[in-house]
Order: sequence, then structure tokens, then C-alpha cells
Amino acid sequence: QVQLVESGGGLVQPGGSLRLSCAASGITLTRYSVGWFRQAPGKEREGVSCISDGSTYYADSVKGRFTVSRDKAKDTVYLQMNSLKPEDTAVYYCAALYDYRGQGTQVTVSS
Repeated sequence: QVQLVESGGGLVQPGGSLRLSCAASGITLTRYSVGWFRQAPGKEREGVSCISDGSTYYADSVKGRFTVSRDKAKDTVYLQMNSLKPEDTAVYYCAALYDYRGQGTQVTVSS
């Protein structure tokens, strides 16, 4: 059974940082392009970032603040989020494109 698990979410003040992790069981994550998505209450799901064969993509809303990376030895993908803003508040999901998705981790940016 394939499972993706996100971790690292939480409550942080504006301007703070969090690092999300995405780990998988049942598949080798390094064989997939991995995307990060987020969904805030009442809003559509938004693609945040993607990493594929060394190439990366960022939504304009997070460019310059978020960094996606992968640790092949740990078979884990990370999303480093800096200079967080209240509008970054959402449930963040990772996905092994386009087959599997995790349950998400809550990120709340608030003072």
C-alpha cells in the first residue's frame, strides 16, 4: 500500500519559517516528480512548487520565499518556507505526480 506523509506544519508568526517534509512508503519517491499543493478554506487548491529531475517550479505567490529540495538518501522531499505571510495559511499536500497524494499538514501563519 502506497502512503505519502507530510510533516512539519504548525503555527508560526508572520515572517517566520517552517520546513515541510514529504516521505513515502510503498514507492520510491525519487522516481517521481513531486509537487506541493495547498488549499485554504473556501479557496481552490493551488500548486505551490514542484521538483523534477533537478528542475524546480514555484508559483509566483511563493517565489523567492519557498525552496523545494529532495534528499535522495532519505527519499524525502522538503519545502522550506521562509518569510511566511498570513495568506500562506492552508493545508499543504505533497503528491507523487500524478499517482499519489498525502493527507496534508496544516500551516497557520498568525500573530
